[in-house]
Amino acid sequence: MTRSILFLLCLFLATTAFSPETNAPEPIRITGGLVVGTLNQTADIQTFKGIPFAAPPVGDLRWKAPQPVQPWTGIRQCNAFGPSPMQGVPAPFGPWSAEFLIPAAPISEDCLYLNVWTGTAKTTARRPVLVWIYGGGFGSGGSGAPIYDGEATARKGIVFVSINYRVGPFGFFAHPELSGESGRNASGNYGLMDQIAALRWVQANIAQFGGDPANVTIAGQSAGSMSVNCLVASPVAKGLFTKAIAESGASFARPQPLLKEAEANGLTVMSAMGASSLAELRAKPAAELLQKGQGALRGPIVDGYVLPKTVACLFADGTQNDVALLTGWNEDEGMAFGPPPTAADYRQQVEKQYGADAPQLLHYYPATTDAAAATSQMRLSRDVTFGVQNYRWATLQNKLKKPVYVYRFTRKLPATGQYASYGAFHTGEVAYAYDNLRFIDHALRLLEPADEALAHDMAAYWANFIKTGNPNGSGLPRWPAFAAADKQVMLLGTSRQSQPLPDAAGLDVLFGVLSK
Repeated sequence: MTRSILFLLCLFLATTAFSPETNAPEPIRITGGLVVGTLNQTADIQTFKGIPFAAPPVGDLRWKAPQPVQPWTGIRQCNAFGPSPMQGVPAPFGPWSAEFLIPAAPISEDCLYLNVWTGTAKTTARRPVLVWIYGGGFGSGGSGAPIYDGEATARKGIVFVSINYRVGPFGFFAHPELSGESGRNASGNYGLMDQIAALRWVQANIAQFGGDPANVTIAGQSAGSMSVNCLVASPVAKGLFTKAIAESGASFARPQPLLKEAEANGLTVMSAMGASSLAELRAKPAAELLQKGQGALRGPIVDGYVLPKTVACLFADGTQNDVALLTGWNEDEGMAFGPPPTAADYRQQVEKQYGADAPQLLHYYPATTDAAAATSQMRLSRDVTFGVQNYRWATLQNKLKKPVYVYRFTRKLPATGQYASYGAFHTGEVAYAYDNLRFIDHALRLLEPADEALAHDMAAYWANFIKTGNPNGSGLPRWPAFAAADKQVMLLGTSRQSQPLPDAAGLDVLFGVLSK
């Protein structure tokens, strides 16, 4: 009888601990004021959503470096994501069903918020920290997408932080007047400056959530991976992190526009907007700028400040920030539009685009038949945009004698209908790496036990790297470091195995062609 009463009492206390309304976590003091988060159902992870890390970049702060956060009084309830950055209303397309996208609302120019998941609020805990940077082609995206949830990673002893940054004409608009007023003769990289401001917030505040500011890993996918690449290259980001995870994206064979080019583009956009001054342009409604400012350059530029030179040049000079690196790309993330080309059409396209270099590219991306041409078109698209970029980074990392681990994600996600043909598509690896398969739409993706096993291993590899800079650990197939001598990569699919990168020779040739 006594045992039954004790059991019921414990059950009652545990149940009430699960409810934020009856047993909310203690407030935490951070830059700006006090915040309180919520407990998950098992009461082992606290989540803080919608923490402001900078002032709203609106009005006169549009196209300015992020400014200090505005303090608040009382306790700020951080129980919902802040608005996603200004962009078009997201809708599923291609392989990207709803769980890969941000919610349709709220979307706002007032978007500089971040989120924290932690298993402890002890300031002495000093757990490793992951800062996640989303993709979206620098024109869309946000930290609120379901597959970016941080609870599973936090349960592995990591403090997970996801951040917002400005995109599109709000995040990467350059103009001579903006450069002149900046005090640095630079403009255009506001999205990158938002990321750096968030990383500085982490340095100042993450210990309050049990994190270690001396053990921070930055991670991103697609444009987020390109952002990671830029941050590693940038002198402004020095000392803010020690490790980097770059999934499908870098900028070694794709030089960024120079400031003068971006400023000229800004003048063109101002004219198209019917504005005669920067003040008039700042007064335009955000929705109008989004609609009429789509001709603005999108993505990082060589602004002379955040990026004093191209990423490739900064690495060549040896001035990049030293990090341990985990990087890779996906088997089927090439992008082509329209019907597959015939062999003759594909050869003609390659010859027109690459001229005298076409024969050697056609050797590695052949057009012997129509079917081979269709496959080669997708592979060439994949490697120009992703494969050669991350491969080149891995090669440079090895030359610098810094730790680097390379993967190729090969799991062709089983699916129904239109989704069945996308294979190991762009972004497909994210839910596996952060153990978030529970957010995948199981009516569209027919996940199998092999997917759960892959997610288990990938999430363990990622967590180990975040903690130590090495993905290897007990119970996992050995993942050898990448080296120029053997080019070992880890294939992440229905099985996990390392082997020499099968298309390294073609990537070497492609990099040489693209670098001319």
